[in-house]
Amino acid sequence: MNTDAAWRQQSLDAFLQATASSAPAPGGGGVAALTAASAAALLEMVANLTLHKAGYEDAQAVMADILTRARQLRQECLAGIAADGAAFQQVIQAVRLPKDTPRREMLVQQAFQEAARVPFRLGKKMFTLSELAVQAVKWGNKWAITDAAIAALQARAAMRASFYSVRINLQSVHDEAFVAQLVREMRTIEEQAAAREEQMERTYRDR
Repeated sequence: MNTDAAWRQQSLDAFLQATASSAPAPGGGGVAALTAASAAALLEMVANLTLHKAGYEDAQAVMADILTRARQLRQECLAGIAADGAAFQQVIQAVRLPKDTPRREMLVQQAFQEAARVPFRLGKKMFTLSELAVQAVKWGNKWAITDAAIAALQARAAMRASFYSVRINLQSVHDEAFVAQLVREMRTIEEQAAAREEQMERTYRDR
């Protein structure tokens, strides 16, 4: 069971049972994707608790945007569970090819590069999610401010987890330019995410 539709049809308990098993997927990448999806759901909740509420007239446009974008990101992060598993399976298949297979090395390298791209793309979505969370802490219903803060923490944790997956796969990639580009972009994003979390915590305390 490794398609997007199959994962979505599972109960939460079934997903955790699959994670706890000896099967290689879902693993850390899939769990990170689920964590991010739950962060997005929290942001949707905060938005729904803020929209059309008296006293939050100035927040309506911001929270409506958060609701729309968080809903889309939740779906994209859920899709990341299957994407992560598929990328890992591609690596396994390539590595297990007989040594004398034509173009084997190229196939292995392509698989590892894609296994790095998948969590990298997912990590960038999680970074966007953390930005929305900061705005939710600032503008959202005060009764749900802690939920928005938790979403921010979840989004950043999921992003960092995804980038760990990127880095482990980059260790097997021979294309130095490819590796350098992803590492450079991840460092920039991680620095911005750390600063963003500090900003979120200041806003949380001030409200």
